[in-house]
Amino acid sequence: MARPIWTGVLTFGLVTLPVGLYTATEDHTVHFHQLQRGTSDRIRNKQVNERTGKEVDTGKIVKGYELDEGEYVVVEPEELEEVAPGRSKVIDLAGFVDLHRVEPVYFARTYYVGPRGKEYGKVYELMRAALDRSDKAGIATLTMRGKEYLTALRAQPGVLVLHTLHWADEVRDPADVVPELPERVKADSRELRTAEQLIDALTIDWDPRDYHDAYEERVKRLVEAKLKGEDVVGEPEPPEATNVVDLMEVLSRSVEQSRSRGGEDGDGKRAADRTEAAPRRKEAGRKEAPRRKEAPGRKKPPRRRRTEDLASLTKAELYERATAADVPGRSKMTRDQLIDALSRSGAAA
Repeated sequence: MARPIWTGVLTFGLVTLPVGLYTATEDHTVHFHQLQRGTSDRIRNKQVNERTGKEVDTGKIVKGYELDEGEYVVVEPEELEEVAPGRSKVIDLAGFVDLHRVEPVYFARTYYVGPRGKEYGKVYELMRAALDRSDKAGIATLTMRGKEYLTALRAQPGVLVLHTLHWADEVRDPADVVPELPERVKADSRELRTAEQLIDALTIDWDPRDYHDAYEERVKRLVEAKLKGEDVVGEPEPPEATNVVDLMEVLSRSVEQSRSRGGEDGDGKRAADRTEAAPRRKEAGRKEAPRRKEAPGRKKPPRRRRTEDLASLTKAELYERATAADVPGRSKMTRDQLIDALSRSGAAA
C-alpha cells in the first residue's frame, strides 16, 4: 500500500477532514544510460568550476542570482530555508469555481486525496459527492516540500483529486509565443457546418484504456531487434498539409468516409460484429446486461429510468443521457444546463 507524500487537514467551511495526498501517476518511460561509443563505460555529469576545470564538492556550492554578466547576488542554502513557507498542514478551500472555467494549461500534477481513517469516510464521501454534483472545483493553496502551490480540488468517481496549478504569471500568452496564429475571422458557414458534422461523425466515448504509448513500444522493439541483430523498419512520413483551396471538398469526403464506415474500429472490424445494442434497463429481479462500448459515429439508444429524477443524477450521468438524446452543445454545459436541456428534450421521461 502506498504511503502519502503529504498529510494534513482539508477545511471546507467549518468542516475539517484529515487527509493524505498520494501520487496519482507513474512514469513508464524507457530510460537509457549514456555510454562512450565503442565501450560500456558510463558517462557521468560532474559539477565543475568552469574557470579552473576542477570538480567542486556539493558543500562548497552556493546559489547566485545574476544581476549582470558575471555579477551575482550570492544566496546561502540556509537563507533560502529561512524564507521558505515551511511544511503547512492545511488545505483551506477559499472558494469554488466552475470546472470549465479552469483552462487545461493551468493544470500541472495530480494527486489522489484520501481520508486518514475509516471514521472520516462519511465526511469524505459527502464532500466528494457535493463537488461531483456541483461540477465545481475548490481552490486552495498548499505548502509542500518547501514550496507553495495553487491547487484545485475536484471529484472523480469514488475519489477526490487535487491538481497543482501553474500560477498566472507562469502561463504564457499564446500570442507571444506562437508566431503565426490566425486572426479571428468569420468562418465560411458551409465549411463550419461540415467541420461540425465531421466532429459529430467521429465522436467516441472516452476510455483512456483505449490508448497506449506507441512510441515507448517501438523503442522497446528497437532494443529487442538490436539485441537479436535484426533490422528495424522506420515509421512512414507524415501526410502532406491540406490545400486550403480544396478544404470544403476534403471536409465533405471526410464526413462521407466516416459515415460509410458505419462504425468500423481501428482494426477495420465493424463494431456491430463485436458489440451489442445498448443494454435495456433491467426488469424486476433481472440483472442489467454489461455496458458495451459504442462504435464511433453511432448514436446510442436512450437509457430509460422509470422514476428517476434528473436532479438526482451526477453530471457524468446527465452527460451520458444528453449524448443519447443528441443534445447539441452538451460538452460545454454545466450540470444545471444539462438538466434544463434534457427536460426540454423529453429525455427525462
